[in-house]
Parts: sequence; structure tokens; C-alpha cells
Amino acid sequence: MLTLYDCATAPSPRRTRIFLAEKGIAHDTVQVDLRAGEQLGEAYRRINPQCTVPALRTEDGLVLADNAGIAAWLEARFPEPPLFGSTPEEKADIASWNWRVEFEGLMAIAEALRNSAPAMAGRALPGSHNYEQIPQLAERGLARVGHFFDMLNARLDGREFVAGGRFSVADITAVVAVDFARIVKQKPQEERHTHLLRWRAKMAERPAMAL
Repeated sequence: MLTLYDCATAPSPRRTRIFLAEKGIAHDTVQVDLRAGEQLGEAYRRINPQCTVPALRTEDGLVLADNAGIAAWLEARFPEPPLFGSTPEEKADIASWNWRVEFEGLMAIAEALRNSAPAMAGRALPGSHNYEQIPQLAERGLARVGHFFDMLNARLDGREFVAGGRFSVADITAVVAVDFARIVKQKPQEERHTHLLRWRAKMAERPAMAL
């Protein structure tokens, strides 16, 4: 049985939870309390020295310590339904947009949050090392979130999915990013982001998105 090291309130493990659910993969779950700093303790460091969630332990004991590795392994081990596309063109389009959503969306939100939240003082970046906050990066992050919404809205004009002409990992990443933006008090605007909001409402019909 696979074991997912999870945190129910964090966006990164949510991506893996949705991915697993969309593929219908059974797994055990171990919650890691990020607010209490459990990810920095010796017990969890022995599991994942990167001190991050998600982490996925395979049946053979291999520990995959980030979304990129987890998704790649799951797609190879459980190829149906394909979430990275089937044709070379689909695979390239989905990979490109998945990275773009992660970079322009999730990273921008994290930049705004981690450089401003008092609870994250000294923890401006995830992982095993401490970094001080830079307030200017929080301001830049908020500006980037607005640009991300505009970009994604334009991309979804006339499209049902973010990439590849089918539901994919790019949609999963985008849903998590759009929802996570609420933590920095940012959300799509009804008149400005009509295509984005239409797509998000359609995504909500998928049971996995409730995770």
C-alpha cells in the first residue's frame, strides 16, 4: 500500500491528493502537522530530509519527496487515466502549462504569503533551512497573482481545460493555485475573469476537487 505524508491545510499535498483520487489509487495517509513544525522534527526528517510535504512512500519503500517526482511515478505506475497526455503534442502542452501555472501562480502566492505572514517569520522558504522574510517580495508576489489570474483567464477563453484538450495535471495545479490565492486575499473577479470562473465552476463538479 502506498503511504502519503500529507497536511490537510497545505496546497502542495492537496495536488497529490487530487491526483491520487483522479486515478482512483488506494493509499494510506499520515498527517504531518506543519503548524506545530512536525516536518522539521527528527522523526519526519528521517522520512523526508527535505522537510516538506507531500512525500509518498511506495510499496517498495522508495520515498518520493516532491510533487514532480510523485506525479511522474504515479503516471508511470498507474497510466490510466492519463493525466500527462497521450500524444507527444499533448504531453508537451500539459507539461509546459503545468510548470507555468506552478511558477506564475503557486510560487507567486507562496512568495506573497511567506514574506508577510507573522507565523512564517524566519521561514520565508519551505525546506530544511531557515530564511528571513523580505517584505518587498510579498508586494511583488501579490502583483504576480493578479497577472496570473489574467493570464489563466485568457488561456481559458474558449477552452474547457488548461492544456492538451483534456483534463490533466495542469488543471489540478491550476485549481489548487486559484483556491490557494485566498490565503493572501486574492481571488478572480467576476467581470474580469469570466473564463477562469466558468472553468473553476466546471472543475468543482469533479469529486476529487473537494479534497
